[in-house]
Amino acid sequence: MSAAFANQIGNRNFLSPAGFRFTLAKEPKAAFFCNAVRIPEITLPVATQPSYLKDIDVPGEKLTYGDLSIKFLIDENLENYMAIHNWLTGLGFPESAQDFRDLITNDDLSFDQKEAFSDGTLTILNSNYKSVAMVKFKDLFPVSLTSMEFDASITDIQYFTAEATFKYTVYNILNTSGQPL
Repeated sequence: MSAAFANQIGNRNFLSPAGFRFTLAKEPKAAFFCNAVRIPEITLPVATQPSYLKDIDVPGEKLTYGDLSIKFLIDENLENYMAIHNWLTGLGFPESAQDFRDLITNDDLSFDQKEAFSDGTLTILNSNYKSVAMVKFKDLFPVSLTSMEFDASITDIQYFTAEATFKYTVYNILNTSGQPL
C-alpha cells in the first residue's frame, strides 16, 4: 500500500442509525423495546486569556455531558414504563422515605446506595448487525419520564412510546473488546 493511501478509511460503508442495541443493567424491561437513543453531546467550555490586543480563547478544564434520552415502546402490561416510573419515584420518595428504602434494598435485604444507579450500554452495530463499538454509561439515574395521552377519537392505532431522560457520571466509547477506540 502506498503512503498516499495509508491514512484512508478502509471500510467505506456508512453507519446506519437503525443499527443499535441498548441495555440497562437495572431495568432490562425498559431497554428491551428501546427504539431510539442518542449519544449525548459533550462540550468543553472555553476560558478567556486576557491580552492587551485581543482576548484569546483557550480550552477550559471541565467537560460537560448532555443528558441521555431513550425512547421505547410501552408494552401493554406497562411493565417497562412502570420499571422506570418506580425507579424515578423511588429516588424522589414522594409518599414516604420507605419508597427510597425499597429502591436501594438488595435481594439479601441489605441497604446499598449504589442500587439507586445503573450502568447502561449502547452497542453500535454495523450494516451486518455485528457489534463494532460500545458506549458505556456509568451511574445512570432517571430524571424524567414522558406522559401517556389516551385518545378514543384516533382512527389509526399508534402504539405508545415513552421517553426517559437520564443523568450519569461519564460515558466511554469502547471497541468490542472493551478497549478505548
